[in-house]
Amino acid sequence: MSSTSYAVSGRQNGDLHLNYIDDRNTASQQTVYTASNGAPIPHPFETQRAGENGPLLLQDFHLIDLLSHFDRERIPERVVHAKGGGAHGYYKTTNPLDDLCLADIFSAEGKECPITIRFSTVGGESGSHDHARDPRGFSIKFRTEEGNWDLVQNNTPVFFIRDPAKFPHLIHTQKRHPASHLGSGDDSTNFWEYFCQNPESVHQVMYTFGDRGIPDSWRRMHGYSGHTFKFVNKQGSWVYCQIHIRSKQGAGFLTQEESTKRSPDANQKDLYQAIERGEYPQWDLCVQTMTPKEAEELWETQKINVFDLTHCWPQAQFPLRKVGELCLNENVKNYFAEIEQVAFSPSHLVPGIEPSADPVLQSRLFSYPDTQRHRLGPNYQQLPVNAPRTGYHMANFQRDGAMAFYNQGSRPNYFSSIEPISFKERKTNLDQTHGAFVGRAITFLSEIRPEDFNQPRALWERVFDDAAKERFINNIASHMSTCTEKEIIRRQIGIFREVSDDLATRLEKATGIKGYPGISELVFNGCHNGLAKNSAIRAANGQKSPHFNSSNGAPSAGTHA
Repeated sequence: MSSTSYAVSGRQNGDLHLNYIDDRNTASQQTVYTASNGAPIPHPFETQRAGENGPLLLQDFHLIDLLSHFDRERIPERVVHAKGGGAHGYYKTTNPLDDLCLADIFSAEGKECPITIRFSTVGGESGSHDHARDPRGFSIKFRTEEGNWDLVQNNTPVFFIRDPAKFPHLIHTQKRHPASHLGSGDDSTNFWEYFCQNPESVHQVMYTFGDRGIPDSWRRMHGYSGHTFKFVNKQGSWVYCQIHIRSKQGAGFLTQEESTKRSPDANQKDLYQAIERGEYPQWDLCVQTMTPKEAEELWETQKINVFDLTHCWPQAQFPLRKVGELCLNENVKNYFAEIEQVAFSPSHLVPGIEPSADPVLQSRLFSYPDTQRHRLGPNYQQLPVNAPRTGYHMANFQRDGAMAFYNQGSRPNYFSSIEPISFKERKTNLDQTHGAFVGRAITFLSEIRPEDFNQPRALWERVFDDAAKERFINNIASHMSTCTEKEIIRRQIGIFREVSDDLATRLEKATGIKGYPGISELVFNGCHNGLAKNSAIRAANGQKSPHFNSSNGAPSAGTHA
């Protein structure tokens, strides 16, 4: 049999691939039904059988592939912030911050970048109610020309913890009971037991059970970094900063009774439909800043700790400075691809923005990308919604792993002198912008002290009006009604009494339970008690050799020398 010669072509096909943007924007009417390998299938419900009444055939790849993919459709939901939604939009700088921060996005008026925002509750699972009484997540991915900057916020300026190892314990008590599988609405015992053993949580508890506990919509909600960060300028000097995202729609809330009349997905519906109507929600990006010396003075004179997530910065002393504006003007085309798979981390920073020594922030720098590697895989940054959109071709030496879409071609996977990679010069001297931390290793656990009740007291006495106070007491008492241990309620009322005797007395009347006269005679398993009358009960959980820290982790005088 004679052979025929094949005309070799110089055509190269390595660049042929499915384009994500093209696929995202293609209408169903423009597509052809196929199996996952692209082979056309005449009908989606047909199967291959051995005769009209016989068993199925294993060779039916379409059916086998369909079912096996269906079995794997779900990825692990987020351990926290599982229920949420969001949209796309843009950020624009209106008031440059170049005197304080060298980040390119803040360098000039009119600087823009695309953004994605995801809003969420914290404790509930993915099918939980949008109007649960809970803090709200408010995370923003800024796709700047220098890489992605993720601002991972909540809708309150403080949080429940300041010791990072407490976070898993806190969240476990906000989830379902391990035996009964009941949530805190039906059994709040574990919920309140955590708080009555960790009194530094009281500031966030005040926010959660106050009017901010149930925002009426994501559009009418502020965002706060909570953590202290650092801005570094071109001269190499730096300041501490807090970032605020202020809603231009104003802030609104629902009472407990009003929230029961809303649908489980009311916030998602509100945001989606508003954008579809062309009513694009907007926010101002504002910052508070202070010098390292001011941070030391703030601790020494007012006992406010800039590294403490339960403390907030006084705006009268450190006023807000507007930097830019955010707008959401585009709904997602596919929720799973663009919201469920979007991955935020406070460690995703750009030049000019640095983390502070806040211990909870430091732990989140690790934990957030780690959970994304678990949920989405080691190459989660390659997913289109997470991929940076820099003004240069990115390259590094990360290779392979599950779902490596962009594996950097044939470029060397090591630091090569044959095909050298290029570098951008360092913009600032990191030896100067980072703190000088020298010391011996210590075991650190924070201590509850009188200053921890100053800001919660101001919230009760100066911010809550009479109607807000009444709603707060009713919210707390109703939630405590499912707590099965009265001792827990007695302890929590004792903590509230350190905030205000008026608050505690009202709560005693509402619950019918007499609380402790304060916390001076209580031992806490979660923190040291700096208000203890007897030194024998000061140490957490009755420790025999505790380590007490004079500054409670704050930057005391001389820290930045």
